[in-house]
Amino acid sequence: MHRRLLLFALISLCAGSAAARAQGRPDTVMLEELTWDELRDLQRGGTTTVILGTAGTEQKGPHMAMGEHKFVLRHTTERIARALGNAVVAPIITYVPEGSWEAPLRGHMAKAGTITLPQDRFVELLLHAARSLRAGGFRHVVLIGDSGGNQNGMRDAAATLNAEWTGSGARAHFVPDYYTKSVRDIHAYLEKLGHSSEAIGTHAGMVDTSELMFVNPSLVRRDKLANGGGFADSGVNGDPTKATPALGEALVKIKIDNALAQIRASIAGAGAEEGR
Repeated sequence: MHRRLLLFALISLCAGSAAARAQGRPDTVMLEELTWDELRDLQRGGTTTVILGTAGTEQKGPHMAMGEHKFVLRHTTERIARALGNAVVAPIITYVPEGSWEAPLRGHMAKAGTITLPQDRFVELLLHAARSLRAGGFRHVVLIGDSGGNQNGMRDAAATLNAEWTGSGARAHFVPDYYTKSVRDIHAYLEKLGHSSEAIGTHAGMVDTSELMFVNPSLVRRDKLANGGGFADSGVNGDPTKATPALGEALVKIKIDNALAQIRASIAGAGAEEGR
């Protein structure tokens, strides 16, 4: 009996070792889901680009979770990285400028749960994160933000980094088309479908709600969907009752396509500059 148990244990150990060897690297482009040596091997194979995304933690009306920007950005950056073929996605930054915590509270800060970071601290956070990623072997750091309040800070951080990295072969790429151009394109797309500017709205309306319905529908409280949020000072601008997952799929595709075009052009331009 003892010999049988010993033989069984040896067979199990060998089988487990073989399974571990066969498992290999997981099918992910998310940096935080990789081990350090898996990432090192990817870099040796040509993964030279990392996407550093910024989201936010802010009120999204009574019908949406406050992490909406993060969940949308996780979806879009993953697909952007896979489309590029040589990129991974760094952990998404969710502490961003949202206003002041000093009384009287205004805007998103007037609602429970919103977290803000002063602009200078936000830029400093981006600088340290990007420098860390470059020290870890990346040549291209791509800055993408899913919120309007993040854009100037990312622009300023990229400019500072590129001044530091001149002649090093490393470059920071600020990608405003993901947000700024996409806002225009999305409005034009929805207006073409017959939706008014009032219905589309500017915050927690058709756009944000449709996108979250597509990427993570469990975080939308459908029983609380209402035009304008249903009451004064709800935090909603627009009509989320007109949101659909199908619209969300189309809208996030606009963001992805705009970002890919600008990233590819920026990296190609950086390569041309190095070759001069």
